[in-house]
Amino acid sequence: MTIIKVNNLSFNYPEIKKPALKNIDLTIEEGNFVVLCGKSGCGKSTLLRHFKSVLTPHGQRTGEILYQGKKLEDADLRTQSQEIGYVLQSPENQIVTDKVWHELAFGLESLGYDTPTIRLRVAEMASYFGIQNWFKRNVVELSGGQKQLLNLASIMAMHPLVLILDEPTSQLDPIAASDFLETVKKINRDLGTTIIMTEHRLEDILPVADQVLVMDEGEIIASGTPADIGKQLHIIGHDMFLSMPTPMQIFAEVDSQQVCPITVREGRKWMSVLFQEHPAQKTTIPIETRASELNETVVELKDVWFRYDKNLPDVVKDLSLKVKKGEFYCLVGGNGTGKTTSLSLISGLNKPYRGKVLLNGKDVRKLSDKELFQGMLGVLPQNPQSLFVKKTVELDLYEIIGGTKEKKSSAYDSEIDKKTAVHKIAELMQITQLFDQHPYDLSGGEQQRLALAKIMLMKPQILLLDEPTKGLDNHFKQELGQILKKLQEHGVTIVMVSHDIEFCALFGDVCGLFFDGNIVTSNTPRAFFSGNSFYTTAANRMSRHIFENAITVKDVIRCCRINH
Repeated sequence: MTIIKVNNLSFNYPEIKKPALKNIDLTIEEGNFVVLCGKSGCGKSTLLRHFKSVLTPHGQRTGEILYQGKKLEDADLRTQSQEIGYVLQSPENQIVTDKVWHELAFGLESLGYDTPTIRLRVAEMASYFGIQNWFKRNVVELSGGQKQLLNLASIMAMHPLVLILDEPTSQLDPIAASDFLETVKKINRDLGTTIIMTEHRLEDILPVADQVLVMDEGEIIASGTPADIGKQLHIIGHDMFLSMPTPMQIFAEVDSQQVCPITVREGRKWMSVLFQEHPAQKTTIPIETRASELNETVVELKDVWFRYDKNLPDVVKDLSLKVKKGEFYCLVGGNGTGKTTSLSLISGLNKPYRGKVLLNGKDVRKLSDKELFQGMLGVLPQNPQSLFVKKTVELDLYEIIGGTKEKKSSAYDSEIDKKTAVHKIAELMQITQLFDQHPYDLSGGEQQRLALAKIMLMKPQILLLDEPTKGLDNHFKQELGQILKKLQEHGVTIVMVSHDIEFCALFGDVCGLFFDGNIVTSNTPRAFFSGNSFYTTAANRMSRHIFENAITVKDVIRCCRINH
């Protein structure tokens, strides 16, 4: 039975000539697991918001959406609230109460259910999602993964027929994201709930999809099963092929007559069979050396301790860290371990109660804001919206360097210099076409690119990045990595906090694992990731039984070609 049908849907945002959606035709069957993917700004979130009337953006729309055979707008607010659940990208944006138990009950209370029914459903959902251990806690005490799980449980308490998820794991660490996606799969499998989901992490979610839709510039350019989609994108040479699961990317570049693997398990089996007849020599890729070891230290933390309140436990515990000039240092680890707090200590936003933070050998507490942020330090926060203050993207870019008037800034001498710089950075970050839009109207990935462009206009020598790849598609991640590498060539030092293991493995110089307020180990990417089971790449998990120290897709493809 068809649950959602879209007929010739087109949509334009106000005062924007280019349509956000173009002639979308789509059929979703009841109980199916549908994955919607595409580059940042391709229209994924816009399309999802059309599936719930209260979330539909303002603008000009043509075409129709049918829900269970009737026009969606004819379904009343109560029906849509109960039957169509929606999980947003940012966990904080959806939570409305202060206690976990009250958040679980809020939707049912709003729908007017009686107290016994509410108690039963809340208890059932708390047990199903494993929330009972933090059932009575304050919401502010939860980690990002727990908040997102709470959002999901609150929606499922209303027994929706359709569950829509818009990049739900973009702010979660790899383990929390994997746990969350497993729960989503379980809901589809156990309850038969129809799932419609956008996601950039396709490794975990693509194998269970019944239907995959690929969008580009507001259109659906490919539709089918995961294996079909991989073939289609590879044949047409589309950028989105870089977002396909690692086993599919490796398979496409190696001559093989076997069935295309999608999961790491299938990939390991495929490689074992591939080299059964022609045994591979134990290929070992050399471990990198720390190239900048002899450079001067520009960021140093000495025995640093920090807590947010004297009555609260320590968040950072006896942390010591040295980052050399021109180095790309990546911090990985679970949510709530202290990574973002450490960045705030380096930037001077928070002050340690014990220990020292040194930038270029100077105590950060003795540096003025002018000394810190005009040419020395650039900070990209976890929430890019905190940087946006103007009504258009173009004005926001000019704002960071003193506006469009002939007012000199520390980095630019004239209005012509400013104009040239703004247009160059916009072209580099691929946001020129967004100049007239309001920053809050951009997609998550576009906001991330705008925020990074603003920071780069200040020409910082030390760049602190908190989740810079959040919301970005794999194609632009590659371009971002190349941009950061060019900055390194000009002597810029980068400290990045990230959950994106693949990005760190590909572009980082040193990786450190944060745990319980401290760095427990750090090393060059190959030495670091080759020895891990969970904090490692899919390419390494897939090939480690045959090749040593292969941590990227390119590493495995190269080893396969040498041996096959």
